[in-house]
Amino acid sequence: MLDELARLDATAHADLVRRRELHPRELVDAAIARIERLNPTLNAVIIPLFEKARAAAASDRLPDGPFRGVPFLMKDLLAYTEGDPHHMGARPLRELGLVAPHDSYLAGKLRRAGFVFLGKTNTPELGTLPTTEPAAYGPTRNPWDTSRSTGGSSGGSAAAVASGMVPAAHANDGGGSIRIPASACGLVGLKPSRGRSSFGPDFGDPLGGLAVEGTVTRTVRDTAAILDVIAGAMPGDPYTAPAPHRPYVDDVGANAGQLRIGLLARAPGGTFEVHPDARTAVEGTGRLLASLGHRVDEAHPAALDEAEVPQHFSMMYATHTARTLDALAAFTGRTFGPDDVDGLNWALAELGRACTAPQYLATVDWLHGYGRRMASWWTGGFDLLLTPTLPEPPVPLGTFHAAPDPVLNGMRAAQFAAFTSPFNMTGQPAISLPLHWNDAGLPVGVQLVAAYGDEDVLIRVATQLEEARPWRDRRPAVHA
Repeated sequence: MLDELARLDATAHADLVRRRELHPRELVDAAIARIERLNPTLNAVIIPLFEKARAAAASDRLPDGPFRGVPFLMKDLLAYTEGDPHHMGARPLRELGLVAPHDSYLAGKLRRAGFVFLGKTNTPELGTLPTTEPAAYGPTRNPWDTSRSTGGSSGGSAAAVASGMVPAAHANDGGGSIRIPASACGLVGLKPSRGRSSFGPDFGDPLGGLAVEGTVTRTVRDTAAILDVIAGAMPGDPYTAPAPHRPYVDDVGANAGQLRIGLLARAPGGTFEVHPDARTAVEGTGRLLASLGHRVDEAHPAALDEAEVPQHFSMMYATHTARTLDALAAFTGRTFGPDDVDGLNWALAELGRACTAPQYLATVDWLHGYGRRMASWWTGGFDLLLTPTLPEPPVPLGTFHAAPDPVLNGMRAAQFAAFTSPFNMTGQPAISLPLHWNDAGLPVGVQLVAAYGDEDVLIRVATQLEEARPWRDRRPAVHA
């Protein structure tokens, strides 16, 4: 039984505990053994918390929630856990030994659900790049091909789940950071609606509302059930997403009806060529959706093609990078200079500091207008938009550090996130599903986007696709 755990999702792990076939300590010990065996190859878990995990799993006070005793990993960015290191991929924070003083609200909800935290996963510095290769901890390697990137910024979590270390892991998304690693590692990655979960008690809306919390999993049912755990407003949140009509787990397997779905296989704005593998993945999924009874048309929101999108997305990142460095300096009592962060983050911070308050507010106003223009496509008769998650298969490690000018690396990264970042700007929910593998055996995800607040629609359709083209038995080269 213990040898089979790496193939089971979190829901199945929880069922074993509920039926008393295994004790939480057995689940945790087995997961730790898998991490110790695989992590030297993948470098997914950078901060092990094994003894704390064993103590929690053996305790009579382990909460009797829906995921009691299930091993879980926390990404080392945004959400934090009391008494544990919190470095955000930044070398100065690692050198200072920064430790979180308390749980974030999200971590508290996950604990109360019964998850046992085994450690923290790797992330790029401040979560900026769509690859997980920080100078502080080194690169995380893709279990499908260890010369390839896992994507980012939740690349450590994605590698851990894809390789079978744990059945699910924490992730967050400010421009694609859940969906990009899910695509690169062959997982399910749902970016929830803006305000679906809390960043409290210390943050309100990181990145001006672009960022959201979530998970990477191997099954749609895990994604839905964990969303039920983390969703909902907490005291002091600046806003919250509309409450669902019923628990998200009830939408797993529910009738999706006949939906109208737009399909976009070319790059937004037509500014670059999409790789044939990405087009093949989308077009094949479009045919599959049509065979399931949905109406699929080549159509997309005109706002996706607006030339100003990269400018305003970059301005939000720049101003908030500057603010992040200032906040870290105030918290640690240490000044952060150009030698303390990578070249792209420093360039963004300098751009952010040069931005005036009226310029920043002009970007905020533009984003609100952009959200309205995008939403009009959904209110105009479409239920979902189908796109590639990424414009190309998982890239070689080093791709986003190849240019001598960090700005050029940033531009390459922006192209990589061209299909994901617009929906951080609008706040809409979007999911990446592992529905295609190319001839080299690399996963190529597809993205479905719903109207704001409609995660239930995504879960119902994702379940249809999972049943029609199952992926859970696919295994990467590096797997437990």
